Amino acid sequence: MISLQFITHQTERYSYFESARMALEGGCKWIQLRMKEAPLEEVEQVALQLKPLCKEHEAILVLDDHVELVKKLEVDGVHLGKKDMPIDQARQILGEAFIIGGTANTFEDVRIHYEGGADYIGCGPFRYTTTKQNLAPILGLEGYRAITARMREEGIDLPVVGIGGVTAEDMSALAGAGLSGIALSGSVLRAADPVGEMRRVMQIAKQVSDNYGRQNQN
Repeated sequence: MISLQFITHQTERYSYFESARMALEGGCKWIQLRMKEAPLEEVEQVALQLKPLCKEHEAILVLDDHVELVKKLEVDGVHLGKKDMPIDQARQILGEAFIIGGTANTFEDVRIHYEGGADYIGCGPFRYTTTKQNLAPILGLEGYRAITARMREEGIDLPVVGIGGVTAEDMSALAGAGLSGIALSGSVLRAADPVGEMRRVMQIAKQVSDNYGRQNQN
């Protein structure tokens, strides 16, 4: 099944915790707690609230950036941006038991993360997004195809998750470009019913996965 990650985002209507809670209620099995501008104490407080909730929903919880906090709270893992701690350094701190993901915008980024011991790549941005400042160059489908082709050529086998302005309707095209997952945030929270929207997205993910599964069998 094409994987689906939800990245927390605070809006005028919803807190970081509420955004994650709604995603979980809608069936999402992977939460990235991203609170870029928040103090560490606040991140820890929300993570402590989310940890049992994710366990209840049998969902993975990764924190954005805070490697030491991941180790302290024993959540599932960490996602590291290009300006955060290097993957290999995080791996030395966390060992093999934790998930470590890294943000990439180019094939060279992917190679560095792979060599550093990353478990997956968050690759983007797919298109313009308002949920992230200092946006890297837009990739689009052609950018993803070029990166995944280079990965195949060089024998780099890592899950690649599309990030940045992605919607449910992009899933089929992104799977066709070689991606194994997508990360959503704004498109869910802008919906009138975020829980219902996440359920719809999960259903589309299942349909896309089933379609590609059948194609691979033929």
